[in-house]
Amino acid sequence: MAQEKEITIYDIARLLGISASTVSRGLKNHPGVNIKTRVRIAETAAKLGYRSNSFATSLRKQQTRTIGAIIHELHSEFVILALAGIEKITNNAGYDLIIGHSSETMAKEVANAHNLFNKRVDGVIASLAYDTTNLQHFEPFFRKKIPVVFFDRVEENSNGIHIVIDNFKAAYEATTHLIGQKCTRIAHSTANLQRNVYSQRLAGYRQALRDHGQTYNPDWTFVNDQSREAIREMAGNIVRMSPRPDAIFLTNDFCAAVCIQTFKQLGLRIPDDIAVVGFNNDTISQLIEPQITTIDYPGNEIGESAATHLIDLLSNPNDPTLHQKVVIDSKLIIRGSSRRIF
Repeated sequence: MAQEKEITIYDIARLLGISASTVSRGLKNHPGVNIKTRVRIAETAAKLGYRSNSFATSLRKQQTRTIGAIIHELHSEFVILALAGIEKITNNAGYDLIIGHSSETMAKEVANAHNLFNKRVDGVIASLAYDTTNLQHFEPFFRKKIPVVFFDRVEENSNGIHIVIDNFKAAYEATTHLIGQKCTRIAHSTANLQRNVYSQRLAGYRQALRDHGQTYNPDWTFVNDQSREAIREMAGNIVRMSPRPDAIFLTNDFCAAVCIQTFKQLGLRIPDDIAVVGFNNDTISQLIEPQITTIDYPGNEIGESAATHLIDLLSNPNDPTLHQKVVIDSKLIIRGSSRRIF
């Protein structure tokens, strides 16, 4: 079947016996076109199925009114909340949003970046994939002075604005809390230490141990892919250790929930035998028993901040105050998974 021809303002003009420029002005509700003609133009456009080519108009203005977002996964409540914050701000500012999903691989992240560049987006908001090793795929944006805002997972000392929390401080507070619960053998579960969020949380954990006179034991730091299978295997190994850790700080609440479930199945009491602290304050942290002590990581606020800074950059590209690192507040929420009764 032949593709139906796209209706243009020239088709409307020919049908109504007026000029194309009059049709163009009428579709924009220009006061220079009388109201009766505007109504006729609108009715005819609707009847013919005319669609405004806003993309072409935007290109003439060197703008597409489109922002690209690259996220690393779709199963994270934090990422979903961040994306909701981004969409809220961009939509209110009159921008369309194109979302690219890297599925935690640099290869897909590179493809997403190239796709967004070719679609001529006005700016990009990105959180890096698990295995991203460099930012060469963002260089075309930097060269064209297309603003890029990185959130959560960022490359330190790279171009672009960084919207983050103080991961070192958050981990320090979580570990210090466990020490305050008289835990003396605190383990840590983390992921790819090339990513800022994981390396900084490990550093905060180690510093808290050091400051409180506890020795860091590398055998109690577990680096894995954060999958359910990896966490269940880790939890089983912990149960069999001698001496066994009496607490564990994990880098997200899903992993903390899997850990608690596995520990309980293997006969440990939470938090008496082993205390557990997670990260993110996801919904699951309040659905499991006991509820999980965690770090409140405000995904919605992170997303809104990232989008707001990007739009401000598009409006004021030379404002030096906008080219900076932005640190969003986080806080420790203490619940039953770590609160011991003495």
